[in-house]
Amino acid sequence: MRQDPPVPAGEMLKLLDELAAFSAPGPGVTRLLYTPEWCGVQHFLQERMTGLGLEVRMDQVGNVYGRLAGSEASDKVILTGSHIDTVVNGGRYDGAYGIAAAVTALHYLQATFGQPLRTLEVVSFCEEEGSRFPLTFWGSGHVTGLYSGSEGLDCADAEGITMGAAMAACGLGGIAVSGAEAAAGLEGSYRFKDSPVRSDVAAYVELHIEQGIILERTSHQIGVVQAIVGQRRYLVKVCGTANHAGTTPMGLRQDALAGSAEMLLALERSAVAEGDPLVATTGRLEVSPGTPNVIPGEVQFTLDIRHSEAGMLERFCAAILAEFAELSGRRGLTLAVQQQLDTTPAPMDQELCEALEEICLGQGKSFRSMVSGAGHDAQLFAALCPAAMIFVPSRGGISHSPGEYSSPEELTAGLEVLTALLYRLAYTEN
Repeated sequence: MRQDPPVPAGEMLKLLDELAAFSAPGPGVTRLLYTPEWCGVQHFLQERMTGLGLEVRMDQVGNVYGRLAGSEASDKVILTGSHIDTVVNGGRYDGAYGIAAAVTALHYLQATFGQPLRTLEVVSFCEEEGSRFPLTFWGSGHVTGLYSGSEGLDCADAEGITMGAAMAACGLGGIAVSGAEAAAGLEGSYRFKDSPVRSDVAAYVELHIEQGIILERTSHQIGVVQAIVGQRRYLVKVCGTANHAGTTPMGLRQDALAGSAEMLLALERSAVAEGDPLVATTGRLEVSPGTPNVIPGEVQFTLDIRHSEAGMLERFCAAILAEFAELSGRRGLTLAVQQQLDTTPAPMDQELCEALEEICLGQGKSFRSMVSGAGHDAQLFAALCPAAMIFVPSRGGISHSPGEYSSPEELTAGLEVLTALLYRLAYTEN
């Protein structure tokens, strides 16, 4: 029976510590897109992967790749990794764990088994969170064709710095349109010299902390993600009549806040009745005029609704908005709903999911099938190639916080499963 050396988890844990050092001052890890901390960590990764014998490059948006070329005459690539950016005062594992594990896995596979049959490639996506600029999945979005580059010219951060300017400061990006293109009416747009869209990815595998509490609560080591939820986001505006709080009888009021409160209770009641995996959230509510002795005349609130099945998501959203309209009419209020986001659910590849389950059984690891309620780079690849996601537990379900934590043993379990899947995909005959 073959006895392969253990995957060097210590190497991964050390790399995670090194990546966390690239952070702006403050609690946790803050590494926003195209900042000095971001530039530093991406250059550090290039140097580290070069030292490990990988072929390294950075594309025009700042995605970093480390390639272990295969022996087969094929241009197809097994891609694995995650995103390097963080939220403000985030944790050290979100995104970075998938990169550190991927680098470690490729180093181990090369040292243990030599050249693979099929090319393996680590990717450190430049951005996923949308924490600095109001665009998410900027890195994987370019690889998969979600973005063309023109979106970045006028997209500005809170200080008014455009994405194009920030990219240029890092020595990245495309070129502003001018000359004949400007004469053709394209002036003010932005394009890349070469398209970063890739058609050579045969499979994408992403290892990530769960960012939820399910694995910890159910005492499972590994989550095999079956799908990433679709999301609908809305901005809801409820208008009534602002009036004197002391002189307007209760039966004659058009109270926008009372109506909104009834809508939000209906939202919670309906979501609970629908059951998992549907979730519905209102994260922001603004009341006008916002004075203690004035009946609210206008309320704006957000809706974030998620489900792993497109039909169920559509049905629930239609039903709850219809209920909002009925409640508004009964109270003499007006209702305006603006849809701000619509992403479809992304099922993961079933063959890869089954392979992950077989690997867990073979390694003696407990696992469960689950749905990801958070968005991930893997969802953009799901429509283009077989994609898979592996979760490990998050203590207390905490993420996007300095309190984000997964134990070395939990992180090691995920690394071992990832490595085994990459071995299957790149080293064995299909």
